[in-house]
Amino acid sequence: MAPRRCRLGTLTEGKDLVPADEGLRALPLRQIASYRRHVIASLSHTSQEIWADARRQLVGLAGGGLNIAHETVTRHASDPAAASIEALRFVGRDGSVRSLTYGELERASNRFARAIGDLGIGHGDRVFTALGRVPELYVTALGTWKAGAVFCPMFAAFGPEPLRQRMDIGQAAVLVTNSAIYQRRVEMQRETLTSLRHVLCIDGQPSGTLAFAASCEAASDEPIMAPTGAEDPAILHFTSGTTGTPKGAMHVHDAVAAHRATASVALGLRRGDVFWCTADPGWVTGTSYGIIAPLALGVTVVVDEAEFDAQRWNMLLEREGITVWYTAPTAIRLMMRAPTETPARALPALRFIASVGEPLAADAVQWGVEAFGQPIHDNWWQTETGVIMVANQPGETIKPGSMGRPLPGVELGILAIDEEGQPLTDAAGRVHEVATAGETGMLALRPGWPSQFRDYLGQPKRYAACFRLDPDNGAWYVSGDLASCDEDGHIWFVGRADDVIKSSGHLIGPFEVEHVLLEHPAVAAAAVFGKPDPVAGAIVKAVVVLRGDATQSEDMRRELLGHARRRLGPAVAPREIDFVQHLPQTRSGKILRRLLRARELGLPEGDLSTLEPAPQSAPAPDSLAGRPS
Repeated sequence: MAPRRCRLGTLTEGKDLVPADEGLRALPLRQIASYRRHVIASLSHTSQEIWADARRQLVGLAGGGLNIAHETVTRHASDPAAASIEALRFVGRDGSVRSLTYGELERASNRFARAIGDLGIGHGDRVFTALGRVPELYVTALGTWKAGAVFCPMFAAFGPEPLRQRMDIGQAAVLVTNSAIYQRRVEMQRETLTSLRHVLCIDGQPSGTLAFAASCEAASDEPIMAPTGAEDPAILHFTSGTTGTPKGAMHVHDAVAAHRATASVALGLRRGDVFWCTADPGWVTGTSYGIIAPLALGVTVVVDEAEFDAQRWNMLLEREGITVWYTAPTAIRLMMRAPTETPARALPALRFIASVGEPLAADAVQWGVEAFGQPIHDNWWQTETGVIMVANQPGETIKPGSMGRPLPGVELGILAIDEEGQPLTDAAGRVHEVATAGETGMLALRPGWPSQFRDYLGQPKRYAACFRLDPDNGAWYVSGDLASCDEDGHIWFVGRADDVIKSSGHLIGPFEVEHVLLEHPAVAAAAVFGKPDPVAGAIVKAVVVLRGDATQSEDMRRELLGHARRRLGPAVAPREIDFVQHLPQTRSGKILRRLLRARELGLPEGDLSTLEPAPQSAPAPDSLAGRPS
């Protein structure tokens, strides 16, 4: 069987897919040196034309160039018919609402851009934030791009070391935060942050800082736009690794073409929508689809300052008239466990629901139908891809449990892997696609889409290691995720290569085991990992959170082991089960299986900066994550 190629289409229509030109050869892999000078491009001519068409939907800067802020705010504010449209709708913890139109957001971000410009901040400088979901965060992002600087969001709940580490790696020039975070986590180590020139606080002016409001009020709101180019750096997102050192993935202004196009195709966003992306901008989803993509399309973005609460979320979906909702599987699971008083008929505005972060199990897809009258659409992408790559698109038939199909312009392959779950290479060091549909391999992408990351900041070898050559001298971006592709082109997630368990010659994906455990009515959450075994190499060990009405006991343990064995067979089912109150997961909802394994074996735990605190130890949100209430 010939290697499978993904089916492509147009980003303007996003419907009928046509085959890629099999006769086209990929461009050669070039030496990787820096994000400014090198972009690996191995896409076929067809895909290159799709992205070229996406770029033609942008307005660009007068005289050439491209700037994310111009495409997301200025283009709308310059149109009298669009300037009065509500751009951002902020819902405070107390339920109060504050709105900014595109015209108001334009003027506010002009002031911030001029304020930091007066401080000497300009092209390529890094502006970091440590804020909750408050208006100042969004004004900072847009004003940073207008100034030609790089926006670097961090989670407000980060402790002193994660904040220091990221600002040190990213060479922060400016930090925008609040007084509590600054005084408790930054002030004592500011002398070590040699690049940090200015700190702006949104709720006061501790010693050594500037007042955000006063600085902006003193600046003009006259238009300002740095003459940035498509390949100029714009966004720096940090993603955690297992080594303890976060990786800084750099994206450029050209990414806005992919943000805008994929939001239209994968989420069905259009002007007039009221869109709610529940992700915090400290996570790539909260920036790509909580700021850039919806504003580029001129929609109204709802931002909730509060943390998750099932009753509150159901209320917001109804009260705010949400039409498109983008959330995470962890939140969906929590909502499934909570009683709802919002039947499907009470949400007539809600047109589309999507999810990203962890694989969405089939029962969660079906729950969407029962709770909201429509399925939940899973999709897949990474910090490094910048935008959605694979999705269950609006209007397409969903195969529950599948991540969907590659978007138009995305060329995806499943690479053959070795016994350790890593890409197989031939004598020439090249990789090959799997031979049959349904075979598990490494999910890989042809490089060259606009939002592809351009660098791991300061780690060129680590960046280069993300790419592999194929027999035609083309390149693949290797995602680190194992998956399979069925005959219809749907992609099925198996697990992270680092999480896959090798037991008695079998490669076992954690998701399939966890999914079966979650089918049991007593199980609220589950995670599995490989525990070393002298005979099998590794056995599957499960860690389970029970529902409130279930009791931890040996009888329950045996019942779950039996349930899994009946559904999965003895070769795949877990042999051990532990009960816990809380699974370690990131703030974006991803289960940290490596952490479970490290704790079991007494190994180094690696980077824990994105670890979500256990519920009983979570910091008081109103004092640290935004404005004091």
